[in-house]
Amino acid sequence: MFCSNCGSSVAEGTAFCPVCGARVARGVAGPAQPPAAAPVAYVPVTPAFNYATWGTRAVGYIIDALLVSAGMALLYVALGTVLTGLAGLGGRYPGGGMCCMFIVLFPLATLLVGLYNSVYLIAQRGYSIGQGVVHVKTVDGNGNLLSRGTAFLRLIVRAAFGFFPFLPALDLLWPLWDERRQTLHDKAVNSYVISNP
Repeated sequence: MFCSNCGSSVAEGTAFCPVCGARVARGVAGPAQPPAAAPVAYVPVTPAFNYATWGTRAVGYIIDALLVSAGMALLYVALGTVLTGLAGLGGRYPGGGMCCMFIVLFPLATLLVGLYNSVYLIAQRGYSIGQGVVHVKTVDGNGNLLSRGTAFLRLIVRAAFGFFPFLPALDLLWPLWDERRQTLHDKAVNSYVISNP
């Protein structure tokens, strides 16, 4: 005989199950039927990281932005020199177009400086120059370093934001209200910035 409550083997003629204490139904024989398991609800697993604070991320971002600004200044001088030289040959000075070059130079400098700072360094050691100064690290959803492809895609998304007014600022501010303190370019590749003691 088997207990109809827990499925334990019970000696013939026993009134109560010795394992769970339930009343044993008379005449129940056959293989044990374990009690039906309650359905388990799916709960998405959120990585348990020590997310970097917004202030720490902002300081690292500013340091990296200064590097982009330096790259932008170099590009501006180089392109300005070339265009002025070409204008001298043709007799026209393209000075009016120089101010509009900033629209293109910011995303271009972000991309060029970022290839080293935000792709190579992050894939190699987990942090850019600015992130290294403030001791934070960029990882994927499993806590591993980003691949170069993922780091490059993250950079492309961030550089693309430069073509839209206010989107870089929104991207920087997004961790203030985000549960996992991700920026928009982090969300695009499922990356996280965590403290790196």
